[in-house]
Amino acid sequence: MTNNDPVQELAHIRGLMDRSTRFLSLSGLSGVIAGAAALAGAYVAREHYKALLWEGRVQDLGSTDEYLPSRWVTEGFSEHVAFLVGDGLVVLLAALLGAGWFTWRRSQRMGQGLWDASAKRLLVNLMIPLIAGGLFALALLFNGSVLMVPAATLVFYGIALLNASKYTLDEIRWLGLSEAALGVIAAFWPGAGLLFWALGFGVLHIFYGGLMYLRYERGSVSGEA
Repeated sequence: MTNNDPVQELAHIRGLMDRSTRFLSLSGLSGVIAGAAALAGAYVAREHYKALLWEGRVQDLGSTDEYLPSRWVTEGFSEHVAFLVGDGLVVLLAALLGAGWFTWRRSQRMGQGLWDASAKRLLVNLMIPLIAGGLFALALLFNGSVLMVPAATLVFYGIALLNASKYTLDEIRWLGLSEAALGVIAAFWPGAGLLFWALGFGVLHIFYGGLMYLRYERGSVSGEA
């Protein structure tokens, strides 16, 4: 027995404890796919808005000195909001499918169940703030504060990630902090909501997803090859 054996045993025990309490199969590639889908969705939404703006059916929201519904709830803008909802649902579906596929594939490689106790705890702690944030965003829409929706969704999404981070990889905590901070900044520039959405749900997902992949997955994938 060498002097390193106790250290190795402690590391092995810690790994077993982590697997029993934290969902470690979350794939970084799922974040990359979600970010790419968000950027594509933001581009499509921007082009749709530019088309309506060109037709004179909506006003330029770059100036944010007015929040009264009578100024921006026109037929064209209502159409744009409906388009954004549909666009967001497509992006969400693509992100969920990508996340599910890559996370399932990694869980198979790690020998960890995709729907074990740690995954359930992760999902519950993630969904509670997300549901609250979704209802809050709907309240903003209902009361005419459309321009504040991007900031609210970023803040609540960040809180959801922070709440769930104790049950998964450490990078999720930093992603949550970044999303929440970006949402607070976005609240001061509501006219640039789509840009902050793209930065938060697109760029940050790609950055942290790529970081997670390089840190936890690249070696194992190349080793299997």
